[in-house]
Amino acid sequence: VQLAASGGGLVQAGGSLRLSCTGPERTFNRYGIAWFRQAPGKDREYVAAIIATGNSEYYRDSVKGRFTISRDNGKSTAYLQMNSLKPDDTAVYYCGASLGTFPHIANWKTVSYWSQGTPVTVSP
Repeated sequence: VQLAASGGGLVQAGGSLRLSCTGPERTFNRYGIAWFRQAPGKDREYVAAIIATGNSEYYRDSVKGRFTISRDNGKSTAYLQMNSLKPDDTAVYYCGASLGTFPHIANWKTVSYWSQGTPVTVSP
């Protein structure tokens, strides 16, 4: 499973970005997808997760009400819509694919496949 993340960039506080995570057509719908981020000098952390069917979503507390994770298995793509961005959201964002359900798919130590990172910078 190869994942490709895109959509990062520079935005002012209060702005929005949408990240995309695309995987292979044949297997994408078997995997739960989670978004993670890593800021300079900090550990990688879970941001949001969605199970393979797309029926359940999960968020870390600091992004609830601001971020929305979704997926379109027909397009083999998952998304992270980020609204009301804050400088604390600045990080490199990664998507990860794992078999199973939550909370397993939100554990970065057990992710099966990773995308490359896409940087998000939020200016004050």
